[in-house]
Amino acid sequence: MATATLTENMVKIKINGMEVETPQGSTIMHAARQIGIRIPTLCFMKDTSEIGSCRICVVEVKGMKNLVAACKFPVSEGMEININSSRVREARKTNLELLLSNHRMDCLSCLRSTNCELQTLSNEYGADQFRFNTTPDLTPEYDTSTPHLIRDNTKCILCGRCVSVCKVNQHVSVIARNGRGFTTHVGSAFDLPLGTTSCINCGQCVAVCPTAALMEKDDTQKVWEALADPEKHVVIAPAPSIRAQLGEFFGMPIGTNVQGKVVAACRLIGFDKVFDIDTAADITIMEEGTEFINRLKNNGPFPMFTSCCPAWVKFLEFYFPDMIDNHSSAKSPQGIYGALMKTYYAEKIGVDPKNIFVVTIMPCTAKKFEIKRGDEIENHDATDYPDIDAVLTGMELSHMIKASGIDFASLQDDDFDPIFGIASGAGHIFGASGGVMEAALRTVSEILDGKELSKLEFNEIRGSDLIKETSYEIAGKTIKIAAVSTPSQVKELLDAVQRGEKEYHFIEVMGCGGGCVGGGGQPKVPQYVRNEVDVPKLRASVLYNIDSGNPALRKSHENPVVKEIYETYLGEPGGHKAHKLLHTKYKARNVYPPEGLKEYIEE
Repeated sequence: MATATLTENMVKIKINGMEVETPQGSTIMHAARQIGIRIPTLCFMKDTSEIGSCRICVVEVKGMKNLVAACKFPVSEGMEININSSRVREARKTNLELLLSNHRMDCLSCLRSTNCELQTLSNEYGADQFRFNTTPDLTPEYDTSTPHLIRDNTKCILCGRCVSVCKVNQHVSVIARNGRGFTTHVGSAFDLPLGTTSCINCGQCVAVCPTAALMEKDDTQKVWEALADPEKHVVIAPAPSIRAQLGEFFGMPIGTNVQGKVVAACRLIGFDKVFDIDTAADITIMEEGTEFINRLKNNGPFPMFTSCCPAWVKFLEFYFPDMIDNHSSAKSPQGIYGALMKTYYAEKIGVDPKNIFVVTIMPCTAKKFEIKRGDEIENHDATDYPDIDAVLTGMELSHMIKASGIDFASLQDDDFDPIFGIASGAGHIFGASGGVMEAALRTVSEILDGKELSKLEFNEIRGSDLIKETSYEIAGKTIKIAAVSTPSQVKELLDAVQRGEKEYHFIEVMGCGGGCVGGGGQPKVPQYVRNEVDVPKLRASVLYNIDSGNPALRKSHENPVVKEIYETYLGEPGGHKAHKLLHTKYKARNVYPPEGLKEYIEE
């Protein structure tokens, strides 16, 4: 029985003969969840896509001739619903078989096998893949025009999740349903390659896709080849969120800290050194914090934007190019890590930077794009090698771990290598929305006020809200700040700024809901879980626990490795050498024709 108290806003209904009290206007799907029943669906995404198109969630309502979509149909007083009658089960099975009839069936070699929502439901309902299958030999239809993903429409089931998340959450809307009837397919305008559009490479379409129609590009072979090359010194480093996500690939609960196991697994795979991107995050704070202090002294320009999210940077370049000067020029932690690996670290170990192969593990597909930005390799005299050689998502690393026969769950925790393996708690929380801002405020506040903070938690900018606004008194000045995630919320905020309705000094922006813990390269969590569980919040708790678990080192400017790098190599934060190596530039992208389109037309 539901535990809600009956009020004038509640109605009584029956589900499979059980009486339920539920808020008036609730959907049948919501009411069923109150008594522990999960109605299956392939298209429904809470608050994003509630269109009832897949027809997998159909149920039977007494007195109605046709089955109804539970995700859309509202309850009313006295309604009697049968969720698993023989008619309902047969309809769901038939609808699944119709989807399978136009779906390329290569499950044994598919990267989503055993973690495919279509496959799971087909198994649960005993669907016959051959019942309506008149096109068993579908030819793959790949779009490989972007650096971060591959689209294969022969595995698309037209659920519309990717279209909805691109439009509603990410506000770029570069894909839609094209064609009519049997020719309907997902694609960009005029069926141009995705790489010629204003796609920001965030990968949220990949994260919500229930099949393998959208997958991140796999760079593991490139890494395997480097590991097999005796001349290559191969180093790897995980982003903060990876330690809060990777365990999910091995059956561990969401929100499990696997930092030590990640290090141990990378060593067993054969990497020469395992470093921590979070060390570079501390250096990002030193550069970005110094830049913010200088802006406070020089009265702007404000607001200043944080620089860590490449999807946000590209969104800015496309949609708010007139605010590019407001963006911090400091590179992201990945950019800083790569720059220092091919300079500081190369000199320290006496190896030609051309022979250092640098790998990062990211929860973010946009990081695959970031390493291809031309300005990311202009920090050294040679231009024939990049700062970062390969970016792997957590999924790609999990494949390498499994292919190596490593029992990840039973590994003993190991520690990062010391040269670039110590990070402050501030560096660790970068993966959560509000974390970059909090890390910056810990350093900026102490430098400007000239005294230690009595409390290091800036709770007002923590949490799952997509927009968090507050102000703090620092050095006698009221600093107005905001932490915002998802481009749709960014646009709302920046439109208000440009209209003069809101004013800020410092804004942290993340391209994915909840920050990097909700990134496009995250483990594929079934949508029914995402609809009910705040997945980014659980993962973020890992990072905040790591931060609070080491009270001796929670501020970027107190990191001993960071101090040593500045004292012996970079000089002062924001100085000439630091600026050359650790800063970058941006460019307006809202020009015609877009990058790649001219070349595509000429071909």
